[in-house]
Amino acid sequence: MSATLTTLSNGVRVVCDPMPGLETLALSVVAGRGAADEDLARSGWSHLLEHMVFKGAGARSSRDIVEVIESQGGQLNAATGYERTSFQVRALKGGLDLGMDVIADLLLRPTLDAADLTREKQVVLQEIAEAADAPDDYVFDLIQRAAWGEHPVARPILGSVETVNAATPAGLSDWRAAIYAPDRLVISATGAVSEGELLAAAERAFGGAPARAVIPEPQAAPFVGGHEGEVRKLEQSHLVFMLPACGARERDYFALRIFAECLGGGMSSRLFQEAREKRGLAYNIDAYSDTYADHGALGIYAGCAAGNAVETAKVCAEQLVALARKIEPAELARAKAQLKAHMFMAREQPLSRAEQAAGQVLLFDRLYPPAELAAEVEAVTPAEVARLGQRLLDSRRCATAILGAKSALKAGAAFEKALFGVG
Repeated sequence: MSATLTTLSNGVRVVCDPMPGLETLALSVVAGRGAADEDLARSGWSHLLEHMVFKGAGARSSRDIVEVIESQGGQLNAATGYERTSFQVRALKGGLDLGMDVIADLLLRPTLDAADLTREKQVVLQEIAEAADAPDDYVFDLIQRAAWGEHPVARPILGSVETVNAATPAGLSDWRAAIYAPDRLVISATGAVSEGELLAAAERAFGGAPARAVIPEPQAAPFVGGHEGEVRKLEQSHLVFMLPACGARERDYFALRIFAECLGGGMSSRLFQEAREKRGLAYNIDAYSDTYADHGALGIYAGCAAGNAVETAKVCAEQLVALARKIEPAELARAKAQLKAHMFMAREQPLSRAEQAAGQVLLFDRLYPPAELAAEVEAVTPAEVARLGQRLLDSRRCATAILGAKSALKAGAAFEKALFGVG
């Protein structure tokens, strides 16, 4: 049974993807807007708004919102990213109507009470403080700033103390109308659902939402590059290195995914074998692709002793250059198998499947059958991986973020010098 995509008259898109034999369903309503759409004055408002809608919506209080879902065996959650804000319900078969109604209230009819906002600001400020206290989280805030400069994706999704405190109920109400507008909403349901049931529920709950003035798409972030470092008294230093790559809509996307997998995607990857198994430099080390719609990067993270930071940086650069020059047939085959496994395993989990479908619609305005995605992965050639590797090196730009002992801060320049012969 294949998934279907339908568009309501006001622009809301609806994905129905039944999974026969399941006794549960997953419902995800995703707004294709997030922190990347914020100007500096509203930094963190998308995340703050996601918090605030749970304080009261429609005729339900904060407690009513969660109790009505949990009393039927369901779970309710939400998440804010740079390009999407997602509201999710997991429920037993038959829980679709209730889940749809609750999420519609959250997105379309939140109370946004001033007293609630005052309290919730304190919660978010604690969240900001907690993130700053977690070095393996905070170092990624540093790398965003180093990589993307003044673009909104350079700023933390949580915002800052100043911008969170500046939010008002009226301001959040206007922001809600803009980022949860129907033209950017995707309703995606998987599991124990039927198309007729889903379309009826979606039309009733969201079909009357008025179309709004379209917010312009955010501009692709130019990769700035540079070094960020902060001295802290830590047992372990945290290193992140980043190079400009491609976005999710670009031709090189799957080549980038394969490159990252071979470089540091698992225990058989080059970085794990060289830096951890052979040299014992780092306990945690991996590579990843960090992609947005129209821009992206290759990233490397390592946690190591300060005395090993410079050597770890050199190993990361050396392995990256070596992979850019030549990928072995066996590691290419392994990377392809791993990517396909990740895709198919995610599809066996209803919520991941619903989120994946919503992401496809927001990026491409279509659904990709699993076989088509697997074919695209399988079609990546050694020459395409080499072209992606050369693209990384030809940029002559990198971003580095180091958090830890003062001596570890030299790792940023060491990585750049080993990679490009400068620094």
